Formats: sequence, C-alpha cells, structure tokens
Amino acid sequence: MMRDTNTIAYFTMEIAVHPEMPTYSGGLGILAGDTIRSAADLNLPMVSVCLLHRRGCFTQHLDAQGRQTETPADWVLQNYVKELDSRVSVILEGREVYLRAWQYQVKGQEGHIVPVYFLDSDLPENSQYDRELCHYLYGGDERYRICQEWLLGAGGVKMLRALGYSSIKTFHMNEGHAAFLTLQLLEEELRKSGRHTPSADEVDAVRAKCIFTTHTPVPAGHDRFHMDLVVSALETEKLNWLKTVELCDGTLNMTHLALRFSHYVNGVAKKHGEISRKMFNNDRVQSITNGVHAPTWVSDSFASAFDAFIPGWRRDSFELRNALMIPKESLWKAHQEAKKSLLAVINKAGKQGMKEDVFTIGFARRAAAYKRADLLFYDIERLRKIHKVAGPIQIIYAGKAHPRDMEGKALIQRLFKAIDVLKGDIKIAYYENYDMAMGKLITSGVDLWLNTPQPPLEASGTSGMKAALNGVPSFSSLDGWWIEGHIENLTGWSIGRDGSALDEFRDPAEDARSLYEKLEKVILPLYYKDRDKYINIMAHAISLNGAYFNTSRMVQDYVTNAYFSTNGRTIRW
Repeated sequence: MMRDTNTIAYFTMEIAVHPEMPTYSGGLGILAGDTIRSAADLNLPMVSVCLLHRRGCFTQHLDAQGRQTETPADWVLQNYVKELDSRVSVILEGREVYLRAWQYQVKGQEGHIVPVYFLDSDLPENSQYDRELCHYLYGGDERYRICQEWLLGAGGVKMLRALGYSSIKTFHMNEGHAAFLTLQLLEEELRKSGRHTPSADEVDAVRAKCIFTTHTPVPAGHDRFHMDLVVSALETEKLNWLKTVELCDGTLNMTHLALRFSHYVNGVAKKHGEISRKMFNNDRVQSITNGVHAPTWVSDSFASAFDAFIPGWRRDSFELRNALMIPKESLWKAHQEAKKSLLAVINKAGKQGMKEDVFTIGFARRAAAYKRADLLFYDIERLRKIHKVAGPIQIIYAGKAHPRDMEGKALIQRLFKAIDVLKGDIKIAYYENYDMAMGKLITSGVDLWLNTPQPPLEASGTSGMKAALNGVPSFSSLDGWWIEGHIENLTGWSIGRDGSALDEFRDPAEDARSLYEKLEKVILPLYYKDRDKYINIMAHAISLNGAYFNTSRMVQDYVTNAYFSTNGRTIRW
C-alpha cells in the first residue's frame, strides 16, 4: 500500500492521546498529543510513532508526610488501540527482536485521521527481557533505556515501511530519544548507493529528511550512553558509521546524533532557542514556541461561552482574539462554573472545605527542584499575614516526581510540611496522581496560575497556556514562554527580575519578596476590590495568549519553517 509522499512521521517516546492511556509522563507527552490533535484539525498528512508502555509511567501514591511511592499504571490495551498484522524485527545486542504495532486514531475537527502507531515487543518470539522492553516509560537502567530508544528509532522506521509508508518526506524527532531513526535511514541510503561506508551524499540525504526539536536547556537532560553500552547494543557496521561522522567520544550523546542528521533544529521558545544555540555552539538552532490544543484544554463552561460568542474557535484558535467581545458577566459565569467543578473534586478527595468565593491559586507541575514549587512558602509568616490582611487565599498543588529524582521527592515532602504548618489558617490541597483530566480541571478552575521556575531552566512550559485559554492569568518567573506572553497587569504578572542572564545563582529571597509584594498589593486587591479589572485581565489572557500560544499556530509554524519548506517556498499539503 502506497501512502502519501508528503507524510510527516512524528517520533516521540511519550504521547498523551487519551486520559486513560498512561503512555505519557508529563509535558513532553502532552505536547506530543496536542501536536497530533492539531495536525488532525489541519488535515496534515502526519503519522506518529511511540512505544506502547503497557505498564505506563507510574501511579503516584503519597502518604501523610508526602512520601511518594509508585506502582505500575496498568491499562487494558484493547479498549483503546487496535493490533495490526505487520511484524518487523531489529538486531539489538546481537539478537533479533520482533515488534508489532497497535494503532490509535486521532480524529480532527473535520474528520481527518492521524494514526498513532504504538510499538510493542511483548511477543512470544522474544526473550522475557525483550518482551518487557516497551512496558515502562522511562523505566529500568541505562541498558533498558538504550534498548528502548533503538526500538523506537530503528524499529519505528522499519514498522512504517512495513505499513506502506515507503516515501516519507519528513521525520520529526520530538527530543533525542528517537535519534536512532537516523541510523536506520542511513542504512536505507547506503543500500541505495551500494556503499558500506557513509559519504557526505548519504549523510546529506538523511539530513534532508529529518528535523529535531530539543526541549531542555539543562545539559543533564540530554540522553548520553557510555560506549560500552553502545558497542553492546548496536551492530558493528552502525558503530563504524558513528565513528565516520565523529559521534563517538567515550559516550554517545543522542542530542548530538539528532543534530548531526537534521536539516532543521529548534528550541521550544525564543529564549530556549538562544540558550540552545550557546549550549550546542550551533547557530542553526531556531525556535518555535510551544502551544496547547485549544479544544482539548478549554473547560466545558468556557467552550459553551466561546461557542456562543466566537463560533469559529474550534477550527481556528486565532479566533480567540475576539474574547474581548464576550460580556464580562458571561466570562465570570464560565469561570465560576469551572471553579465549582474543580473544587467539587478537590473537596471530595481531601475533605478540604474549599470555598468558591475564596481566591484560589493553582500550581501543578512535575515535582523537580528547579521548578521551585515551595517558593510560595519561603516566608510562611508573611504568607499567613497576606491571607489575613489582603484577602483570603486557598491553594491547590499537584505533581509527580520521577521515581529516581530524590530532590523532587524531597520537594513534595517540604510542601506537605508547609501545608501542615499552615493548617487551620490557609486551606491547601496536594492532589495525588496528577493526570490529563485533573490538569484540565486545575488549569481552568483556579483564579491564578502560579509558576516559579529558576531561570533559565524552563525551556517553555505549557500549563500556563492551558490556564490562559480558560481566562486564568499567570503569575510567573520570566522564563520559557512567559517571556513572550507576559504583559504586566494585562495578561498576568511577573515574579522577580527577568531571566535574560544565565544566572548560576538566583536569590530565592529576592523572588519570594517579589511574589509576596505583588500578591498582597496588586493581585488580591484587584480580585476582591476591582473585579471588573480582574475580569478584563482574564479576557486579555484569552485574547492575547490563548489565541497565539496554541498548537494550531505551532504546527503551522512547523509547516512553514520545517515540514514543507524548500528554498524559502512552502509546499501545500
């Protein structure tokens, strides 16, 4: 079967296509799912490849002290994905490993389908170790990880060929996890040329087909494998190819592999693009700022308001610029309905007794040290005074720490200690096992979205974009997307000084003072004493940020700059 020759193949280690399919961990997977949804809305000829993750990432459990433990996130495959007949195999650590694919179909607003192919090695032909290679997202040791990445990259290309995608135009690597696909493409080019050692011609042929998106400004966030693992995992000829293109220096850096074989490389915000150019010493790195899929993340109450006043918003997210035309009473009603839905879940889960008329702050992110989730509690007495003097507040937290991130786990425990200290004064909830469904409830139901990363460590961030779609202003450090989306007192507020300098140390006391000062003297007085102005800020969050920071715009940026761009011209798909 011959597929569309303009096809884009989107490779990702994680993807969030359904709330009950735990094939994602956090922001990277959410972004991947939103990308596919917008590609379907735009009738783009795209397919996606991921691993199946039968046992998911993990289910989070928190005890009374905030100590996190994890159990597998099992799910019933047949309820969501369809097994396909095609089988392929790859050579891994000198043995043949067989793969099958399961299909999930993402349907766009006009019915266009983007298929997602989940690779699965759990077949009787494989050894027990190999059968479990696709089970856990980011699980196991370094050997497990390199084996997974070989299956995703090399196995993914082979599976697409077996499914009839013989002439794919673009391979998009969403992070370096999929970079091994470049070696499989190089093998195809060498087969065509009849050569055994790659020349500039074969390398250029692969580069013409590949683009790469990097998502982290932290060097430790880029996968590196020691050469003993690489030598064990890969065939000798492929090791020789890596040496030919000068990618073996004691470790194999998957980001460098992706960079070497991509004609277009981008960071995920303007600032992140600048940082990545310096990090990689590579002037070719561009930037395409992330977005979120508006129809997925807009709450039911706001969707009804948008349907009434901006009827074209589902097919064209830019229509949300007209949010300023929505009557203030309609915006406030939609917001209060979303808030009521959120608090019903929070109060049922933790018996918090949170009230709809109390200013509610939301913070729901991966629990990582650089995100500084505990900055709000830097001076507990100051926070307690603000609550009593400027107006009552209540706070909702959520977020998982990676199972091996001890600092992230300790951060959650510090938050629980602060919650305990403030008990009886400020109602604070930490929602367990944060997922897509809860993410939608929190980002739409709070009154203020708090984000406190240590600049410049936030590549982009997308949670605040979801909040903006629902009229929730952000209160954030100037980092990632917020540098572009922030207009003081119009779309939200900034914390501390800007993140233009690559600070090795940022005084948390300084940022905490900024946070408390604006919360006490600007934000709470607006909410409690000048509600019309607060609603005006909510409307601008939608009109200026929601209308732009979405994956409809983002995917079209990829189309223009990367997918179908040839000598400055864009090919229509």
